Amino acid sequence: MVVGVTPLSNDALPPDPARPSDPARPPAPASPGPLQTATAPMTPQQYGVGARFTLSVYDSDYVAIILGALGEADATDLLVETGDISTFVAGGEQRVLAYLRDVIAAAARSGAHLSASILLSRGCPGELQCALPAGVAALGADPVSLAGTGVRARAHWSLYPLLDGGTGRGCGARHGGGSAGGGGPADAPADHMAPIYAAIEQARSAGVYSGSDHYATRLDGDLAAVLQTAANAWIGVGESVQHVVTHLTVSINSPSPLRD
Repeated sequence: MVVGVTPLSNDALPPDPARPSDPARPPAPASPGPLQTATAPMTPQQYGVGARFTLSVYDSDYVAIILGALGEADATDLLVETGDISTFVAGGEQRVLAYLRDVIAAAARSGAHLSASILLSRGCPGELQCALPAGVAALGADPVSLAGTGVRARAHWSLYPLLDGGTGRGCGARHGGGSAGGGGPADAPADHMAPIYAAIEQARSAGVYSGSDHYATRLDGDLAAVLQTAANAWIGVGESVQHVVTHLTVSINSPSPLRD
C-alpha cells in the first residue's frame, strides 16, 4: 500500500503519442465564486452585514464592567474583534443584534450609568470584509426578534438609506423598479426620506417612539425593543436599497431627569 500518492486524473495525464489526432480537451469550467449566488446564497459576511459599537461606562470600575459584559455574551457564529476604540461584530442580523443586546444589558445590570454608540451596516460595497461588487441587487433578510431584558433604554436613532447616484436608478431602482420608497419611475429623484418616515411610523406602532430631536428620532422602552425596532427598519429598507446604515446612541441608568 502506497501512502501519500494521489492518482492523476485523465486531464493530468500526458498526451498519448499513439493518438496524435485526439482533439484538445476543452478547459474545465471555472468553479463558481462566492458571488455566484444561483446555487449558494450570499453569506452575511459577503454582504457586509455587521455592527461596530462603543460601550462607555461612567463608573470607576468601568474596565471590569465592560470586559465582564463582553465575556458574558454568547458570540457563537459571530466574528468579534475588540480594539482600543470599539468592537466590531459580523454575522447574521439576528445573531449580531442578540449579541449587542446581551453585552449592553449585562453592563446595565451593574447599575452604572452607561451609553452605547452603535453603527449597523449592510450591503456596503467598500467594506473591508465584503466581497460585494457595485451594482449587486439589494438582498433582504428576516426581521430580528429579541427577548426582553427588563432594562429601560433611551436612544437617539438615525437611519441612512445610501442610494448611489442620487436618482431612482440607484440600487433600489435596479432591484425593485423604483425609488427607495417604491413605485417611482426609474428616472425620478430618489426619495430618501420615504423609508425613513416609514421606519418612524413602525417605531410608533411598536410603542417605542418618544419624539423627534435635531437630526435624530428618540426611542424609549426595553433595550431589546429599542434595538429590535431600529434593526428591523434597517433590514426592511435593505430589501430595496443595497447599502443601508443605521446609528443609535443608547443611554441607560442616566442620572439626568427622564423626559416622559
